[in-house]
Amino acid sequence: MSWAITWSWQADARIATMAPVEGGVLVSSGLELTLLEADGSARWKVEMPFKVHAAYANQGTLALLAAHGFYLMDTTTGSMKNEGRSTPGGFSDIMHRPGGGWVLAGRQGQLHLFSQEGRGIRRVETGPIRRLIGWLDREHLLWQDQEGMIWCGRLTGDDKKRMLEERPWSWCSRLSEGRLLLQSGEGGIWEGVPHPFGWDALERLESESVEPMQAVRGGDGWWVLGIEGGLHSMSEVAQSDEESSSPSMNLGDLLVLCTPDAMVTATRNGLLRRWVAPHLSEAERQGRYKAAAEAALARNWDERRQLFTRAQEAEDMGKLSLAIELYEALGRSEDARRLLARQKESGE
Repeated sequence: MSWAITWSWQADARIATMAPVEGGVLVSSGLELTLLEADGSARWKVEMPFKVHAAYANQGTLALLAAHGFYLMDTTTGSMKNEGRSTPGGFSDIMHRPGGGWVLAGRQGQLHLFSQEGRGIRRVETGPIRRLIGWLDREHLLWQDQEGMIWCGRLTGDDKKRMLEERPWSWCSRLSEGRLLLQSGEGGIWEGVPHPFGWDALERLESESVEPMQAVRGGDGWWVLGIEGGLHSMSEVAQSDEESSSPSMNLGDLLVLCTPDAMVTATRNGLLRRWVAPHLSEAERQGRYKAAAEAALARNWDERRQLFTRAQEAEDMGKLSLAIELYEALGRSEDARRLLARQKESGE
């Protein structure tokens, strides 16, 4: 079975960015932010003073970049959590930090480190950054500079950085499960497994010629949204045309992975399509359990309290499976049994 479209949605204005949020997707169109659930319904819609051009969600909090500022928002209600932070020139990219907090790429050649609550910690001089790639561990962050070189920074207070290799790449994906998809200067597509000093593995993929715009790694491997608007599977097991979308379909140039078996494509003019893979239902189930795993790794009581609040909100909204997983991970077996009984009674 192949990936298929389950629903489409039309935004009212041109789309600036999208981000996966708790199985759904956040859409920034014009000055509006809309959080769509997995079934296509809107959880909330809010008006922003500036257009949001980048977003990242983690543990019930949305980190947003708009104009020169950085803002935090609650994923459940769409309400602001702080008044925002700004820097001359603004920020270009954002990611969550392992263990809590945020890292932002400044347009003037610095990394900005923030706490989970949005309090500034320090700045690290890096030079201009094209994109943040991802964390190898709690200390080592990868990014790509304006010349296409990939750097690794060790952010531990005595911050250091080094180039992975003296080779520029014309494009690269985010780090996913320790792997990267890259395009070399001559157009070839490569997959790499980086470490702080180079590569554990780096090989060229044998596939049709693709000019990538964005890429995600689903339950069955890499999917690339090409510059022509087509969606292509880079998996070695993909041997037929069924594993790529019709070349005549213009899916735009925005692509996000919501769960291992669901992704969303969008055109800049506002048309979203949600794709699902029935053959990856087990992978999707594991994706839902990831939230419970995060709860088990919560470092302090404040984080556990926030996750307990999320469990209560999930219960109030009728998302009993998610609430049960969070209660169990937090050690609240009595609450989990209570909801299991409620599920059985209602036949859910």
